[in-house]
Amino acid sequence: MGMRFRRSAEAPAQPLDIYDIAFLAGGAPRVADAALIALSERGLLRLSGPRVRAADGASAEHPVERALILACLRNRGITSVHTELRGSAEVEEIGRRLAGQGLVTGSRRRPTRLGRRRLRAAEESEDLPGYVLGGAAVLPDGPVRRRVLGAHPIPQGLGRSLARMGRALDRDSEPDSASDGGHSCGGGSGGGD
Repeated sequence: MGMRFRRSAEAPAQPLDIYDIAFLAGGAPRVADAALIALSERGLLRLSGPRVRAADGASAEHPVERALILACLRNRGITSVHTELRGSAEVEEIGRRLAGQGLVTGSRRRPTRLGRRRLRAAEESEDLPGYVLGGAAVLPDGPVRRRVLGAHPIPQGLGRSLARMGRALDRDSEPDSASDGGHSCGGGSGGGD
């Protein structure tokens, strides 16, 4: 007796908001970028140098935006706010919900085939601000772009690795004191009387 398995009909696709699409496009960091940009464009956040603060009386409907406003009630560094928002329960909930819908993998939160399809559909619809899909890099040069891009911390260990690489390059480019012409290719002065 052979068994046949039939794929059940797919459930209708749930609508995705801008933060869901941002998560599909770039994970939790993109959600933080999108929230910072959206709230600053609406005048609900004030970016001043490397600091950010919520405007007086600022409020928002979306849980991610509310979490960002609460994080910025006092003047804070934009990098710490960005890091805090990326790891917040509100952003984690987006990842869990998208994983439950089969749009991202459960553990690494990378888009699945279905998630990539939904992302392409969002790109083609052209209804979203460019920063949702492309991050702050797509913004015109200005203070918001520079500050949001500057909020991305250097991954741990990368600073030390870059410093070691710089020292190695410096050593390689220093003239060899044992050679006459400042070259380290081994030539020397030959048999003179």
